[in-house]
Amino acid sequence: MKLMSGIARSLAAFFCVGATLVTNSTFADEAANYPNKPVKIVVPYAAGGSTDLLARMLGEKISARLGQPFIVENRPGAAANIAAAYVAKSPADGYTLLLGTSAALAVNPILYKGLTYSPSKDFRPVVLATLLPGVVVVNQSTPVKTFKELAPYLASKGDAVSFASNGVGTPPHLGGELYKKLANLPSLVHVPYQGGGPALAGLVGNQTTMMVAAAPEVLPLIKAGKLRPLAIASTKRLTQLPDVPTAEEVGMQRFDVVLWYAFVAPAATPTPIVAKLNAAFNEALMDPQVKTRLTDMGYEVAGGAPAVLDSKMKSEAAFWAKVIKDANITMD
Repeated sequence: MKLMSGIARSLAAFFCVGATLVTNSTFADEAANYPNKPVKIVVPYAAGGSTDLLARMLGEKISARLGQPFIVENRPGAAANIAAAYVAKSPADGYTLLLGTSAALAVNPILYKGLTYSPSKDFRPVVLATLLPGVVVVNQSTPVKTFKELAPYLASKGDAVSFASNGVGTPPHLGGELYKKLANLPSLVHVPYQGGGPALAGLVGNQTTMMVAAAPEVLPLIKAGKLRPLAIASTKRLTQLPDVPTAEEVGMQRFDVVLWYAFVAPAATPTPIVAKLNAAFNEALMDPQVKTRLTDMGYEVAGGAPAVLDSKMKSEAAFWAKVIKDANITMD
């Protein structure tokens, strides 16, 4: 009986090893032949915006490298949750990717309790693509000239001043709440708009006083002289605004409001395919023409291994969870 039991265990171990070898061989074959048909990049915003442009720019470069079209499919709505949920339920074969935002991949699971996807369970990180530093801006009617002058001015005006955002729970909202907390300004009023365009138009029109806006959205208005930048909400200065200091440089610690874009795949996507995609995206991001164009738009090019994105998703979720809790922001 003992002999038979030992033989059974040996056979089981043999078949397990065999199955593992077959599986690894299958994954290797899939990677070697990948891609052999068009790949879909799902973008959570409408065509024509900066996110859409980023996907198309990188998709074009990767298509040239891997020999298959990388097609952009726009699925806007519900603060990027529609696109994220769609990709989470797609086949894990490398042919459906999500250009995820910091909202979809870190913040939304804290804000929305009824999400049908989980970033940590349903996605596999591919690459952190770009960073979008926040810029603290005021309209030209506001007499404040420096970041240090901003908090005393806002405090002196009480509830007569306000900050704008793209909507409740959006990065500019969270950035404004973080500034409000760090500057100890309990009376600073939040004014949510239906999108970034209306929020910036309201700020330019003196309907609100300040905003923590993403660099690509606000740079054209700064260059046109319609808004005044006071500080960069990041750890380093922005290439396009070299004379504007970071908040940390002028005394405000932990005021780090950096949006980011990243590519993820469904969770069970094989490692060899993820590695192939990661290499292709990194090469595209480091292309001199792409890098120059993204920098001119106000992006910072990131890149790196999938582990870099994985760490970013976890640390950002923990950081913004505290801000959301302290500000009592709820979406459900």
